Amino acid sequence: MPTDGSQASPKAHLDRSQTSPKAPIRGADVSMTAEIEERGAVFRADGVARDLFGLLAESGVNWIRLRLWVDPRDEHGEPYMGGTNDLETTIALARRAKAAGQRLLVDLHYSDFWTDPKKQSTPKAWRGFKGAELQARVHDWTAEVLAALAAADASPDMVQVGNEITNGMLWPEGRTPRFIDAERRFEGEDEAAWDRLAGLLRAGAAAVREAGPEVMIHLDFGGANELYRGWFDRMTARGLDFDVIGLSYYPYWHGTLQDLGENLNDIAARYGREVVVVETAYAWTGDQPQGHHQVFKPELAEACAHPVSPEGQAAFLRDLYATVAAVPEGRGLGLVYWEPAWLPVDGTTWASRAGMEYGDDVVDEAGNSWANQALFDFEGEALPSLKALGGA
Repeated sequence: MPTDGSQASPKAHLDRSQTSPKAPIRGADVSMTAEIEERGAVFRADGVARDLFGLLAESGVNWIRLRLWVDPRDEHGEPYMGGTNDLETTIALARRAKAAGQRLLVDLHYSDFWTDPKKQSTPKAWRGFKGAELQARVHDWTAEVLAALAAADASPDMVQVGNEITNGMLWPEGRTPRFIDAERRFEGEDEAAWDRLAGLLRAGAAAVREAGPEVMIHLDFGGANELYRGWFDRMTARGLDFDVIGLSYYPYWHGTLQDLGENLNDIAARYGREVVVVETAYAWTGDQPQGHHQVFKPELAEACAHPVSPEGQAAFLRDLYATVAAVPEGRGLGLVYWEPAWLPVDGTTWASRAGMEYGDDVVDEAGNSWANQALFDFEGEALPSLKALGGA
């Protein structure tokens, strides 16, 4: 199997009905692919080695989501790992998705490494910019990325302007008051902070509009309606232009499926936008592959309605699809599973030490933290839940 991310076009393709604009989104974020293939990962179905993108397409997965970091390397040029998702890597993976007939969602982090509500580090090369200068850099970099993808015949169909930007992005310039879940409020009021974030988001969204894809805005904690109302009330009041609301929903952290459904129904109607669960996962086992600390531990299942098993994982996906499909007026578009193919091969890790330090998120655990939530077993054999992701 080629290991440079530039594999020949997979033989399996989706038919046009699966990738039409009105087809449900049945997506997979497989941004780790280049890193694990370089380290020997092999994907199998019924024991037969397969190209990942071809197998996903054959299973009904019709969208691919890819994250993009600005410069995911340290001062010595060593990769931060976690997929080291720079533009070159992203283009190579995007071309494979397009060759398999899949639509493409590009997730712009506006950082050199991971972003989420706990960390939104400004790219190293942008740290001297503020105000209008930083907004211009956001616009121009976004435009440059989309032009490069178009030149490679890998233009995205949708673009996330930011990743889990619940507490803003491009800190400290774009940091906003923190949402306190226990108290269902934001920590203090700072209208100037919301203005700064809106300016940055408008700059990125404008560049996406100029290139043509749809614009998604993405928060975490999909079951927290107060969060979504508070956040999007502030952004819509400031004229933010976007098409789709993306939500992260991990059932062991983000409430029940009923909580999620009520939030989806409310925000779709309140803002007149379509909604996508753009990150989700659930475990097929409580075991840990040797040498790889896992995020999911069996005790997390106590808050969930599904057993930790291959069958429970598949049932969770079917119930989640039903929850999204129930959003009135067809505004529930579907879901994207986060890193279903991240196998625990030797040498893969969510972060190098330098990457952890860049994001101010230094912990003792390294390795693959997600393998027991993948849709493949630890050896790379497809689980029944892969077909459930594809709609079976």
